[in-house]
Amino acid sequence: MKAAVITFPGSNCDRDLAVAFAEAGAQVTRVWHKENALPPGTDIVGVPGGFSFGDYLRCGAIAARAPIAGAIREFAGQGGHVLGVCNGFQVLVEMGLLPGALLRNAHLRYVCRTVTLRVETTDSPFTAAYAEGAEIAVPVAHHDGNYTADPETLARLEGEGRVAFRYLDNPNGSAADIAGILSADGRVLGMMPHPERAISALQGSADGQRLFDGLMRAFVPA
Repeated sequence: MKAAVITFPGSNCDRDLAVAFAEAGAQVTRVWHKENALPPGTDIVGVPGGFSFGDYLRCGAIAARAPIAGAIREFAGQGGHVLGVCNGFQVLVEMGLLPGALLRNAHLRYVCRTVTLRVETTDSPFTAAYAEGAEIAVPVAHHDGNYTADPETLARLEGEGRVAFRYLDNPNGSAADIAGILSADGRVLGMMPHPERAISALQGSADGQRLFDGLMRAFVPA
């Protein structure tokens, strides 16, 4: 598996994401936001957490208009896999690759702690290594992680099985306790919690490692 991890000014989880992919066995290339093409043979793009462009205007809004954004949209449109974590989730929403919006946390405070998630579907490469209904411990660190969408969109996400993860102890007020959602084809995942910060017991949890292991297996030749 060849992974491309994007770096914007203000990204602070790009190295963590690159390490998580590498630990799973992927060949990782770091890509600066001013590039206008992805490395040849890219299998998956990782859009990391942080505070791209200082979160000015709206979280992820400027990054979604960076030169590399066009290549990511084209890649996703051709069926490529994309993972957006925290600020990366915000970027993917701003790109139009995922529906809804990420608003200020309902309690108006930054939250940084480990939360419990429930795996809602295993019908995607991102969640295939988990058992449906499994409860996993993954950290969050955000100020604008309150996922919201109109009732029709929420109903569509639920009906199509596109809610990937749900909070059991909702830290931000997200609608329907949503922590992560999938695109219609299941190949784009946006999630606020940080699986790349839960790949070893030394980090307090290794539950995030299975996400990357599952992706790796999805790209192993038959």
